[in-house]
Amino acid sequence: MTRSTGGHPSMAVGDTSDLTVDADIGTGAAVDGADNPFAEGSRTSSDDRRAGPHDSLERAARRRPSSRRHRAGTALRLAAFHAIVLSIVLGVVVAALVHQFSMSYEALAANDLGVELRAFGAATAHLGANESLAAASVKYLRARSLPAGTELVIALPGSQMVATPGADLLRTDAQTAGWLEHPPRTSLARTMLIGGHDVELLVAPITSQGRTVGTWLATTDLSPLRAQRARVLALSLAEATVALLAGVMSSYFLLRRLLRTVGRITKTAEEIGGGELAHRLGDQGTDDEVGQLATTFDGMLDRVDSVLTAQRRLLSDVSHQLRTPMTVARGHLEVLQRTGGLGDREADATVALVLDELDHMRALVERLLLLGRAMEPDFLIRQPIDVRSFMADLFDAAQIIAPRLWSLAPVPDVVLQADPEKLRGAMLNLVDNAVHATTADDAIEFAASIEHQDRLVLSLEDSGPGIPPAQREAVLARFARPGARGEDGSGLGLAIVKAVAEAHGGVVEVGDSGLGGARVAIVLPLGGGSTQDGS
Repeated sequence: MTRSTGGHPSMAVGDTSDLTVDADIGTGAAVDGADNPFAEGSRTSSDDRRAGPHDSLERAARRRPSSRRHRAGTALRLAAFHAIVLSIVLGVVVAALVHQFSMSYEALAANDLGVELRAFGAATAHLGANESLAAASVKYLRARSLPAGTELVIALPGSQMVATPGADLLRTDAQTAGWLEHPPRTSLARTMLIGGHDVELLVAPITSQGRTVGTWLATTDLSPLRAQRARVLALSLAEATVALLAGVMSSYFLLRRLLRTVGRITKTAEEIGGGELAHRLGDQGTDDEVGQLATTFDGMLDRVDSVLTAQRRLLSDVSHQLRTPMTVARGHLEVLQRTGGLGDREADATVALVLDELDHMRALVERLLLLGRAMEPDFLIRQPIDVRSFMADLFDAAQIIAPRLWSLAPVPDVVLQADPEKLRGAMLNLVDNAVHATTADDAIEFAASIEHQDRLVLSLEDSGPGIPPAQREAVLARFARPGARGEDGSGLGLAIVKAVAEAHGGVVEVGDSGLGGARVAIVLPLGGGSTQDGS
């Protein structure tokens, strides 16, 4: 390792001489620090093992132990990869640390030699009239206490050589002997091996009156550096090993915890595939990504369970409701077939009754289809609705349905973003229920109002018998007809009203009317571009 030198003063020998020492030497060393970004991507792949919908429970049970072994292997592989990456990074850091320590120690040794060179130049700058350079050099060495391990040789004109007692190796080494015999042009500092020992060497020419007249050469032993560097290396490796073990073990346990939760999700999904919808992951005790995954998974299962339960209940209700009209129609047709001699009047009555039952079934099927479509994302086709015009049209249409004391309360001037067809059908269902619950002498009132500046309430009130509080929740269920006066109706009217309201983001409220009967209201949010101009 060679260093260019510079920055040291010249030396003049005697009052009139121009004897100088080129004592230029760099007193420091820097290690170029370059960014060493360590980035290595990894893609960890695993077999996608998903049980098919037609696999038997026995095959699923046989696969579960294999799934657990797969998860453990994934954690080990990821931890091993993390250990490799961390080992490389820590190795680079330790190597850079030891290299920086060595460079700093060598620079410090070179700086100490530069101090000795400047001291020699100062001691020989002004020589007496009868004082020679050799005598001044001997005087300097006798008066100077050199640091331990430092050896100095001064080669003077006429093959004169002044040296410290332990500098014999410097005079016999081939390269240093060459410098002593032929001085270099400039000062040089380098680390080299002399006599089996690493030393830091500084050699500089001695000049007088513009010409080189001798060589100044000094070395300092770097053996203490090697010992200290070994201790630094051992300490750094020990610290790196502890950091590596801590990082790998912590990452392994974190991966095991994560994969354990993923394994529970997989096991729960397998059990659900076998028809066990009641299983849940439960609270994981944390609010991190793993806990949120488990919570989201349980929420999804709750929704799936509720949808399947509602589907089963719907199928049960539909089969029950369709069984009655089909049985009635079949019975009358069988009577007609067996008798064969019915008069025209009896035959017409039978046909009329069968047609009526078929019409009832058709209406029931259409309402069920509407309820089924209410869960689809494209159920609504939203359009701007002028609430005043909308309520006025409903009021005009209701008066044709049945003779009642109809009235329309003041309507706010507001535009609502909603599906006009679905909303009109829901309001007409309310009208149909109110008509069936009242007589010609009862009053029915349409009303619309704004609550809390963000909700539009469309309500229908009547002066009929009302709905008892205990039955208000039940009337919104499918096929529920609590307190119904007759056999007409399917029990789906208010269920459709509820489905339409919920599709719009609203609710249905059932309460008491100021007219003495029932009040049923559709409460819709005033959002999605709704504008209010005033009431």
